[in-house]
Amino acid sequence: MEKKGIVTVPAGELEGFVAKIFVAAGCDAEEANRIGHYLVSANLAGHDSHGVIRVGRYVEWLRLGYVRKGQQLSIVHETPTHALVDGNFGFGQTIGPQAVDLGIAKAKQHGLSAIALRNSGHLGRIGDWGERAAAQGCISLHFVNVFGGELVAPFGGVDRRFSTNPVCIAVPMAGKRPIVLDFATSLVAEGKVLVAADGGKPVPEGALIGPDGKLSSDPSLLYGPIAGTRARDASKGVGALRTFGEHKGSGIALMCEILAGCLTGGGTSGPLPGPRGRIANGMFSIYLDPGSFGTRDFAQSVQEYVNYVKASRPAVPGGEVLVPGEPEERTRAERLKNGIPLPEETWLAIVETAKGLGLAPPAQA
Repeated sequence: MEKKGIVTVPAGELEGFVAKIFVAAGCDAEEANRIGHYLVSANLAGHDSHGVIRVGRYVEWLRLGYVRKGQQLSIVHETPTHALVDGNFGFGQTIGPQAVDLGIAKAKQHGLSAIALRNSGHLGRIGDWGERAAAQGCISLHFVNVFGGELVAPFGGVDRRFSTNPVCIAVPMAGKRPIVLDFATSLVAEGKVLVAADGGKPVPEGALIGPDGKLSSDPSLLYGPIAGTRARDASKGVGALRTFGEHKGSGIALMCEILAGCLTGGGTSGPLPGPRGRIANGMFSIYLDPGSFGTRDFAQSVQEYVNYVKASRPAVPGGEVLVPGEPEERTRAERLKNGIPLPEETWLAIVETAKGLGLAPPAQA
């Protein structure tokens, strides 16, 4: 523990520990390693809301049958350029790569493709899937929703109607990390409220709204009473998250529901046909092979424009203009060197999950 309330764990050690947890929970080693890799990848990128804070939830969902181990995509409908696929409620860290690789293969052969994925377990940080496509030279766009995951109020309302519904656009860069725009359409991701509830970084004032229309930053509006508990259940809260950008974020969240929920057939965030329980991600993705569009020197023109944007004079002395993906790249380098900082409550919750499966935590942490 390097400072009060913070536990710092080396990335490799944390990834290995998480993998052991999922082996103990019943996953095979390959899937467990994949879950550990992608959860820690989110922490390395600074997206702690989609990282190892999810371990306890994932294990509980597996125990309850809400998510299934060892699943493969099922093809529901397919043409040379698009496919509707079902994740069979498998772990998102298993289903996500399968869906992305199918989209890449079709785009490489035909220039572009669209993959409509339904019934996936939590897909984690969507930027990972954009980065996976970019590593193969493809541009990709991703629109995500959560069946049964109402958390966010629409602009002008107080009742939950959307989930956090992320959008990701990733563009490959020759010899460099890709440009990755990856954001929740809520003002903050639900996981950031989860981090705040565990004693981590507070959410901005006004990120939540109560049933009376008053704005707040109090995580208990989302989860109900927090003191003395580690379990976080969003169904117990009386408030909601707000969308970013007022009507703009609300409009994009609606479109995510239509594309990832209605078009895939996986269902929208609500209304639910039965009691709240299992949630599932839908994701509508478009993949483009830049070389198929006949644009000469695409990579060079992107780099030249990025350089032009970054050359804008900083608004604050000593500041700089960053493009999407740069903050994550810098955070990844820093955390690979110095370890991943976790709120003590998050670490204790992971340790508690591990102990429940008969595992001891790493001695060094």
